[in-house]
Amino acid sequence: MTSLITTALLGLIEQAGTAIATLTEGLERNELLRSRLTRTEVLRQLKLLADSVAQLEPAARSEMPELDWSGWDAMCPRFSGPPGEPLDDALWFACESLVPATLLWLRVYQQSQPMLFRMTP
Repeated sequence: MTSLITTALLGLIEQAGTAIATLTEGLERNELLRSRLTRTEVLRQLKLLADSVAQLEPAARSEMPELDWSGWDAMCPRFSGPPGEPLDDALWFACESLVPATLLWLRVYQQSQPMLFRMTP
C-alpha cells in the first residue's frame, strides 16, 4: 500500500514539473537565463521538485526505476549553489532533460500503477 506522504510527494513533483515545463516552453537557454522573473520562479519550482524527490522513500523510488532519481539527487545541491555557470548549467539541464523525462515517466506510471498516485488512507 502506498503511503499518503508518497502520493503527496508524487503530486508535488508532477505539479512542479508541469509548472517548469509551462514556464520554459519555447524559451532558449539565454532567454531563460536573462529573464529574472521566469528564472527565479523556475529555480523555485526546481528546488521544490528536487526537495520532494529527496524525501521519497527508497521503496517508492524502486517502484519507478526508469525515473532518474540519482540525477535529481545530484541536482538538488546545485540548485542551492551560488549564481554562476554551474547553477546556469544545472538549471538548463533540468529544464531540458530531467523535467520532461520525469513528467513522461510519471504519466506512464499513472497508467500502469495508478495506486501510487491515489490518496487512500
